[in-house]
Amino acid sequence: MKLSYRWLTEYIDLELTPQALAEALIGLGLEVEAVEPLGTALEGVVIGRVLSVQPHPNADRLTLCQVDVGSDKPLSIVCGAPNVAAGQKVVVATPGATLLLTDREGQRQAVTLRKTKIRGELSEGMICAEDELGLSDDHSGILILPEQTPVGLSFAEYLRRQGLVLPDYRLEISLTPNRADATSHIGIARDLSALTDRPLRLPKVTVPEPGGEAARYVQVIVDAPEACPRYVALLVRNVRIGPSPLWLRQRLAAIGLRSINNVVDVTNFVLHECGQPLHAFDFDRLCGGKIHVRLAHAGEALTTLDGKTRQLPEGALLICDAERPVALAGIMGGQNSEVTDSTTNILIESAYFDPATIRRTARALGLQTDSSYRFERGVDRSLQCWAAARAAQLIVEVAGGELVPGMVEVHFGQPQTHTLQLRIARMQQVLGTAIPASEAARILDRLGFAPKVVGDVLQCTVPTYRPDVAEEIDLIEEVARVYGYDRLAEPSTFVVPARVIEEPPAQRLRRRVRTLLSSMGLREIYTNSLLPREVAYRFASEAATHSYGLVETLNPISAEMAVLRPSLLPGLLQTIVYNQNRGQQVLRFFEFGRVFSRTERTDTLVPGFAEHEALIIGLSGPQAPKGWDTPARMVDFFDLKGLLETLFEALHLRDQVHLLPTDTPRATAAYQLNIMAGTRLLGHVARLSDVLAETYELRTPLYYAELHWEAFAEIAHSAARRRYRPFSRFPEVDRDLAILVARTQPVGPLLEAIREAGAPLLRQAEVFDLYEGERIPVGQKSVAVALRFGADRTLTDAEVDAQVAAILNVLTQRFGAQLRQ
Repeated sequence: MKLSYRWLTEYIDLELTPQALAEALIGLGLEVEAVEPLGTALEGVVIGRVLSVQPHPNADRLTLCQVDVGSDKPLSIVCGAPNVAAGQKVVVATPGATLLLTDREGQRQAVTLRKTKIRGELSEGMICAEDELGLSDDHSGILILPEQTPVGLSFAEYLRRQGLVLPDYRLEISLTPNRADATSHIGIARDLSALTDRPLRLPKVTVPEPGGEAARYVQVIVDAPEACPRYVALLVRNVRIGPSPLWLRQRLAAIGLRSINNVVDVTNFVLHECGQPLHAFDFDRLCGGKIHVRLAHAGEALTTLDGKTRQLPEGALLICDAERPVALAGIMGGQNSEVTDSTTNILIESAYFDPATIRRTARALGLQTDSSYRFERGVDRSLQCWAAARAAQLIVEVAGGELVPGMVEVHFGQPQTHTLQLRIARMQQVLGTAIPASEAARILDRLGFAPKVVGDVLQCTVPTYRPDVAEEIDLIEEVARVYGYDRLAEPSTFVVPARVIEEPPAQRLRRRVRTLLSSMGLREIYTNSLLPREVAYRFASEAATHSYGLVETLNPISAEMAVLRPSLLPGLLQTIVYNQNRGQQVLRFFEFGRVFSRTERTDTLVPGFAEHEALIIGLSGPQAPKGWDTPARMVDFFDLKGLLETLFEALHLRDQVHLLPTDTPRATAAYQLNIMAGTRLLGHVARLSDVLAETYELRTPLYYAELHWEAFAEIAHSAARRRYRPFSRFPEVDRDLAILVARTQPVGPLLEAIREAGAPLLRQAEVFDLYEGERIPVGQKSVAVALRFGADRTLTDAEVDAQVAAILNVLTQRFGAQLRQ
């Protein structure tokens, strides 16, 4: 945002230089990026009268002028302006005067004039254009003053009589999104009023009463109250469109705006004065004298003031007359209702438009204006009437005409204020400095919070232009930034509580798993949680016939970031492909991250939407590089299975968590096992489907496991911690047990039943052989398990035999197992 130093002084008396002002604003939390001088003090610049104009004998585009500047004799000046003529009152820079002039590289340089010959003819000064005087960027011709301007008068004095003081300075300020109140000169002046304890001067404006004669000419209908809760219209008739007066042109030029005409310039002036965007319609070009605020239909288009015909996104907020759209609300007006030289009657629009609606439309069209910049941040909902009346006042002043009595206003509820309490003791505790209550009250009063002292508390009413102030801590921040962070006391000692804060269990478990996976050679990755829509749909399927509801963003930055990820698998795949394409072969990764979906549940943080943390592990490429004595071996399903079992063992979950086959694999998997804790599904282990592998051009198969982290962590937290014990002094007994079970029977439940039935003597149970084939019945397989028994005494054969019999009995009853003979 651009700020004029001289314009700012209209609202507050400043004794700060522009550079000191910049430092003060930085202290207030408003970042100043640049301070640019816009002119000089104009010493030696006077009013002159052109006596004669003759062609230059040696140049076709130059003229020789005799100019009376009130001295003993006229000055001879060579001039290149196309609009110079005898009898004009002009501005003359005499020898010795210093001006800021633009060089060939476009840079502004201070140049001191002297007598010189131009194409062989003496020039004793320069007849100035507006840009050479620091009034604007206009270099189309010399500045021509009114006939009654006295010759010889200092131009600086002439400007003072017009209410202008030069030189001016332009300050460029970078605003944070929360400071919508600082997008105007009055908003900045309000902060400076609190800093300097000087009163804020606001223009005196008379706001018309609603209704009156204006309501007979103008009808306003709002069909989208959520997007436009307030709309104000004023009517000014019999205006004369023309150039703006010098003071208005200079104010706009000081902030980098080009002058259009007196009416449009007024709306831009008021925008930068108070922060309320306005628009001026040619009232005679509005069909039926009607304003209709509605949302755009599919396929509508509008030719805007920049001459471009824009296809409007459905749902964009439009200002229409009785027949057609005439403006893109809060962004830009339409060409079909713009103010032209023939305009005589003006309708002034001042409204509050919903920030999200304006932001969405501006992004969709790639069109940001000074108006949309402010509406997107949220303008003051109580300012519309004042701003419209201020614009009408200035239009009557600079363009003539008369304000039609009354005002047309449509609103859906008045803006609400709320009260906050500031505890003085709490403020002093947070800031570490005993700021007096009277000083805090003074600061907040200057900022518009109208504090009332109630005991040790300041009761503050938050003004409508500060929606960012929502809690007590925000009030403390307001006091601190105005009081000055550099004035806060620096403590000489620090008190650190002598206590150990225990790490939360969930965080401790996550750190433990990170350490375990890293120690097994995996690298942790972080991938984007936003995906292209087509990628998200591809990976959203839980099974071939079921899809999650996807969570799409309302205002995606790009099509590549349109949907919140339903799975961590796309990010893992992108990482695998990225590294594969750069020559990496051993690809072992894991990631913790959140995944998102829609849900029918209403007890979630945001009803209708669910998110949870997930862990994904992926292996691809060689298990180990090729050695002199061993060939390279690609990772397979059992490498990932073994890695998971090692992880479960380290977390004391080996007996609780099992990998079981499923009849409903995901569409992204070639084959899959579910990770189960009893009947609870914790995740799945799979090999990526051949279709996806081909789509992503994977050179080696990808094996991955994805876990629902919260569910897994719950199981891990409840697992019994193992107690380590020394080796037994008594001999342990080994037995082998071979059983026949159904070919499709998973081994995990068998081992779980064996450990359960063999307790408390069974110390270990491991599968050492699987066999199918000769002498094994069709549809069955042989599973051989090594059993080890032990106790704190020497076991007898009878005790071990009884334990083996109990195990075989359980296997027979639960799984139909038979002892292999």
